Amino acid sequence: MQTILTGVRVNEEPTLGNFLGAYTPMINLAHEHANDSNINMFIPDLHSFTTPIDHSKLYDQIIKGVKYYIAAGLDVESPNIHIYRQSHVPAHAELAWILDCFTPYGEASRMTQFKEKGAEHPDAVTVGLFNYPILMAADILLYDAKYIPLGEDQFQHLELTRNIAIRMNNKFDAPIFTIPASEAEQVKFMHLEKGLRIRSLTEPQKKMSKSSENERSKISLSDEPKHAAKKIMSATTDSEGVIRFDMVNQPGISNLLQIESLLSHRELQDVISDWAGQTSYGDLKRKVAESVEHFLADFQEKVSKISDKQVEQVLTKGELYANEVANQKLYEVQRYVGVRK
Repeated sequence: MQTILTGVRVNEEPTLGNFLGAYTPMINLAHEHANDSNINMFIPDLHSFTTPIDHSKLYDQIIKGVKYYIAAGLDVESPNIHIYRQSHVPAHAELAWILDCFTPYGEASRMTQFKEKGAEHPDAVTVGLFNYPILMAADILLYDAKYIPLGEDQFQHLELTRNIAIRMNNKFDAPIFTIPASEAEQVKFMHLEKGLRIRSLTEPQKKMSKSSENERSKISLSDEPKHAAKKIMSATTDSEGVIRFDMVNQPGISNLLQIESLLSHRELQDVISDWAGQTSYGDLKRKVAESVEHFLADFQEKVSKISDKQVEQVLTKGELYANEVANQKLYEVQRYVGVRK
């Protein structure tokens, strides 16, 4: 069986962008492929402290993160769907070290996210922040994952993972790792024309970021629904005066159309057609605000009904599976690099 793998960091409250760009596509794929694929939806908690966080809250955030998966509709009773914590599978960290030693510094230093996050936190740039794309490669390669649903800002890390896998397979002249599908193949598999990127409400040229200190820029999944609706009403648009879908010249308006399409479960082109040429930005904002408010109210009610005990049972089951698979792959790699017989 092929493996489909993804992970969403939980050290900060996920945004509507995370939900629509990561949770929803992955859960749709899980429903589509759970009978013929292993679906690995892991919690990348070791990635969580590559930037400054409140460590006292991390464990509770992990539990809440799993509740979000379940509330979003993930069938955790399926035998082929696995949720596990990265930190509870030691092979992730050990394989990352081995991959480090087969990754040229120059290649790793070209990662755009490192440069961007380093600029945001210049006084807190750590080796972990530099190194986390290599750990991400280990997350993927341990399970021979071919498809990795992710946002377009992560495609560079996917290409790095592919390069590392190809390099090691060639060096040892053996199919040690499955080569993940290319960016184009990933996008096609996710049924998206391009990587989905929900934009900031205040700076629509940028993605909606859960790490942003500007609360007006993002809709968090824990936002009070009416407050979230007000954020939509104050979203930055433009001075064009006509509604068009144009992510280059009208990213704010285009972002609202995209959000409405996803929350209403309608084709984007149908939503665009409904609003094309209209001149009232306020009417569009009110419609999107209503959709956001309704979504959050319904989602938060579902989350409230999931117990910590249920989450712990799901994680225990997933971690038994993950350790068995990951340890087998790690042992294989260790044999090739010469530390095991």
